[in-house]
Amino acid sequence: MAAFTPEVYSSMGLNDSEYALLTELLGRDPSYTELGMFAVMWSEHCGYKFSRPVLNRFSKYKEAMEGEGLENAGVVPLGDGLGITMKVESHNHPSYVEPYQGAATGVGGIIRDILTMGARPVALLNSLRFGPIEDGKAPDAIVRKNRYLFDHVVEGIAGYGNCVGVPTVAGEVNFHPNYSGNPLVNAMCVGVLKMDEVTTAAASGVGNPVIYLGSSTGRDGIHGATFASEAFGEDSEAKRPNVQIGDPFAEKQVIEATLEALATGAIVAIQDMGAAGLTCSTVEMASKGGVGMDINLDLVPMRENDMSGYELMLSESQERMMAVAEKGREQEVMDVFHKWGVHAVVVGYVTEGETLRVSRRGQVIAELDPKLLTDHCPVYHSEQTEPESFRKAAAFDPSSLPAIDPHSALLRLLGTPDIASKRYVYQQYDQQVQTQTVWSSGAADAAVIAPSGAKKGFSVKLDGNARWTKAHPLRGGQLAVAESARNVACTGALPVAVTDGLNFGNPTYPEVYWQFSEAVEGIASASEIMETPVISGNVSFYNESELGEIPPTPMIGMVGVLEDPSKAIGLSPRLGDELILIRTGQPLSAHQGLGASAYVVDVIGTEDGYPEAPDLAAEKRLCALLAKLASEGAINSAHDVSDGGVAVALAEMVIAGGLGIKAVLPAAQLAAAQLFGEIQGDVVVSSSNLGKVKELSEQADLLVFPLGTTTAGATLNLTGLFGELSWNLAELTSAYESAIPRLMGAADLA
Repeated sequence: MAAFTPEVYSSMGLNDSEYALLTELLGRDPSYTELGMFAVMWSEHCGYKFSRPVLNRFSKYKEAMEGEGLENAGVVPLGDGLGITMKVESHNHPSYVEPYQGAATGVGGIIRDILTMGARPVALLNSLRFGPIEDGKAPDAIVRKNRYLFDHVVEGIAGYGNCVGVPTVAGEVNFHPNYSGNPLVNAMCVGVLKMDEVTTAAASGVGNPVIYLGSSTGRDGIHGATFASEAFGEDSEAKRPNVQIGDPFAEKQVIEATLEALATGAIVAIQDMGAAGLTCSTVEMASKGGVGMDINLDLVPMRENDMSGYELMLSESQERMMAVAEKGREQEVMDVFHKWGVHAVVVGYVTEGETLRVSRRGQVIAELDPKLLTDHCPVYHSEQTEPESFRKAAAFDPSSLPAIDPHSALLRLLGTPDIASKRYVYQQYDQQVQTQTVWSSGAADAAVIAPSGAKKGFSVKLDGNARWTKAHPLRGGQLAVAESARNVACTGALPVAVTDGLNFGNPTYPEVYWQFSEAVEGIASASEIMETPVISGNVSFYNESELGEIPPTPMIGMVGVLEDPSKAIGLSPRLGDELILIRTGQPLSAHQGLGASAYVVDVIGTEDGYPEAPDLAAEKRLCALLAKLASEGAINSAHDVSDGGVAVALAEMVIAGGLGIKAVLPAAQLAAAQLFGEIQGDVVVSSSNLGKVKELSEQADLLVFPLGTTTAGATLNLTGLFGELSWNLAELTSAYESAIPRLMGAADLA
């Protein structure tokens, strides 16, 4: 075989040294199909060549890399022999080029990752980031594009999730100018399985048949993994063929057929054909099992008969799986899939040795050791540079901020797209399909699921704050874990595990790699102290456009276990409840909770300062306390203090419950900090048993501040350094509920 020119392999995403390495490993020049296989498996999306050294900070990731951990997604016990599995994945670049299908296939792919663990998918979540949708925040054409992307991404998530029959129960949406040109679309799925029936992706058993399952293979999505591992350029629109096309009805059939086929016991191993399609599934299954495979592509169901072997191996057509069955029992598996109207075809066999052999039309087009693609991907260590802006932010002085009318400031914060109600989004999602959803979007700080047939339930949230992470990446990583844990605990659940979606710019830039390394260190340290291990996750690099790289955006999916889901609580207080602020109580920095706050960004109009550092040991005690208070019926509601400080948290409780609140805020140095400071480890609870809350909080070495009570009058009345302020329910609700529909041109939902 002749050597390829740099133009050929660079177009696939390989550089000169990588091409030289693969020819050295092969001992020859590759075939065209082999070249494509190396390109996708050595892409950042599949090979993690820049992130792997940093991700070793996660103990569970290290186990997986060393072959001791679970594939696809981790598992945590729920009780009674059941387990919870979860994972988050990004579909950022496809969602910019083709927002509906990009978002939809992101949902489909993460569902199949959970399915291949042997789990029934029971909940979907999403975390979305877009450029400004407000007039004047960016040039008109960019604002219109951002609205288009926002609208069609949400439609894609709803269109797929609603049809496939898995409820979309929670999520978040944020906006920043540097997401223009590179939105973030991260999808998360949670599944429930029997702990003794966790499946594997490791092929085994010489002579066992390899079965292709699911939809036919087409030309959509070729080199999708490579597309996800490069920066956008002028030809981004030309990448439209790299975007897969989803069919949620086919996915539903695949889900039911797969679960039924797994129950036969005839399946030895199974894996989703996700990124890199047939290449990824055959290579990884053979590599993990230490076996070879013979694959005949002529047998693959295809939409067009003239597809080349290269196209068949690289296509990322959706709703496809690969399984290895016990020899002699393949018909059992295929009969199940055929009953559900799904393709099931034997396309090859497990072989002795460690050679993956792929043929098309009688010709061998790829013949190599699969471990060359999985275990020999080059690893890069970028330089790290602390940006000058980070050093300058240390000098932030909140006392120098201009005075702003606090009454109008709260209404302005409630009406900013980051804080405003996301009803426009979640009303498009089916949150109750499967009838296991106890609490969902808008009603509680996290979603609560009570799986059928289980005594226990779980709470789940996907959360992240790029504003904090951009200002201080280490603290941002810690705070992402702490806040998602707090949100789960506010429903009464005890946080137990994390899945992370790590979205960053170009890793070859020293400042970006520093952000990534610092944020991962923050996540790892917080997860260790809070005993919520990172059991799965995803890294997405090269998120940048002509506007520059995106803000560093780690997203944390947190799951917590509820001993009794009937005791889960939401954020709405009851009439006559006492309102209590529970605090971890660490001393504030000179930035007074206003550094990198929503108040400074959205009201003052500047990005400056650091977020407050969390007390992680105290955060762990706080989460345990909230779970205990809820289980003992000592609190009726709980709400985390986050963006916009305690004033926004109390306003949201007024809006959610339709009741009034009269409160005196704890002392502070500055009026703005007293109202809008983002103090880490603050939670507002409502209770009819103040004595019990005080007693258990003191036992947990946490601080308690009685704030006031709920009232029948529909007003928020606050007293502090600013004097006494009052807002009526109508103006709070109007600002909060109408902001996004108004900007998107939809009907006012207030």
